[in-house]
Amino acid sequence: MAQQFDIAIIGAGPGGYATALRAAQLGKSVVMVERDATLGGTCLNRGCIPSKALITATRTLDTMRHGRQMGIVASLDEIDFGQLRDYREHTVATMTQGLRGLVAFRKITVYQGEASLDADRTVHVDPSDGNTHVRRYAEDGGFEDVDEHLEIQATDVVVATGSSPRPLPGTPFSAAVIDSTHALELNTFPHSAAIIGSGAVALEFASMWRSAGCDVTLFIRHGNVLSHSDRRAALALNRELKRLGITIVTNAQVTHVDTGENLGAVVHYTTDDGGEQTFASELALVAIGRTPNTQAPWFASSGLQVDDDGMIPTDAYGRTNLDHVWAVGDVTRGQLLAHRAFAQGLVIAESIGGLDPQPVDAHTVPSVIFSTPEFATVGLTLREAQADERYADVHETIFPVTANARMVMSGMGGSFSIVTGALRDGDGDGTQTVLGVHVVAPDASDLIAEAQQIVANHIPLHEAANAIHPHPTFSEMIGETLLKADGRPLHTR
Repeated sequence: MAQQFDIAIIGAGPGGYATALRAAQLGKSVVMVERDATLGGTCLNRGCIPSKALITATRTLDTMRHGRQMGIVASLDEIDFGQLRDYREHTVATMTQGLRGLVAFRKITVYQGEASLDADRTVHVDPSDGNTHVRRYAEDGGFEDVDEHLEIQATDVVVATGSSPRPLPGTPFSAAVIDSTHALELNTFPHSAAIIGSGAVALEFASMWRSAGCDVTLFIRHGNVLSHSDRRAALALNRELKRLGITIVTNAQVTHVDTGENLGAVVHYTTDDGGEQTFASELALVAIGRTPNTQAPWFASSGLQVDDDGMIPTDAYGRTNLDHVWAVGDVTRGQLLAHRAFAQGLVIAESIGGLDPQPVDAHTVPSVIFSTPEFATVGLTLREAQADERYADVHETIFPVTANARMVMSGMGGSFSIVTGALRDGDGDGTQTVLGVHVVAPDASDLIAEAQQIVANHIPLHEAANAIHPHPTFSEMIGETLLKADGRPLHTR
């Protein structure tokens, strides 16, 4: 007999578990099915959390090097890779176990198994690879074998199956051609590495490995990293990455990578100069994007619509083409970001719960790259705002980051700019608001939270500029730039 729940969720990453927690909070009976033995999906287990733990560790080395400029002379004895691995794994375990505790507190049922959906919204659960039974998460922190097959009936089903690293066409992943998951499992850092890509994963590993002494060569398809982002910020980050010692090969079209016993990785590529060139390194990290996990046969057999890119089309609230079937996170079109999935999950849970939530506005989802220095952005770039017919009187205001005391102390360069504009006549009263904020700075990941609030809440520029920022902090760059945009600069001309 099928088990009955209000909501069944396939996948326990940020989108899935956020939906579950909020729905349970609203009094719904919820079950999650997760193939892994831990909750949290890619983010907690193979992405955001372990990578930031390693980045935190390697930034210690950057601090030591910068200390010499300030008269603090320190030397590195060694990197204890065993202890570094334990630190990374402890960080992941702390977060996943904490999430498990939250889920248990909300009385959410969790099964470990492979889920599939049929046309009548029945969720079928079979054992995950390596298991003989579907397992239930037990209250003591372990698992209970349940059955060789389960059926779940739910009023609403949420698909949250996530995504996987995309391989280089014609070059499968191997011991020397790795994805981000394998890169995070390395017990040492490579001596030399080729990194193919120019997004968050590529730039974070480039910074991390370079800080640890690795010779890093970055192969990017365009003339600059982050070619679709704010141009000024992208140029500033490009400059700082080179200053860190990262070699950047621009306009590179990687055709394939050769590997073999004791060969390492040999990258074959072409540039605008013409002719194939090669580059040899210990390994090659392929970071060219991710593919939604929608290849299982049940996606087609259930009638769930999937587009040519493997994405599940939804409305603004997460509804798919099937009644009472929703989709969240990396299987939906948009930025593949944990916090976007989390926000989507809240909207879905509240929609199912009969509330009237505001859908996620893609332009107000902040994006962060934990490179050295960090890059963060929210809202529209100057080009996007100028091309958007809703806005008139669009301006870009630039803050000279060397006028900020903390930036001077950090020894890094960077960039800070905001884009402002007013709704066109008939749609507004000419009031200027902040349309976008773009930052390259050591603490950009924290600075962007205030910027997101200003952009998302359409706070008038004059009001936003009145905010008081503590001194001396990186956050003063926000206040100073807002003042300058409002025509009353204080510490700038």
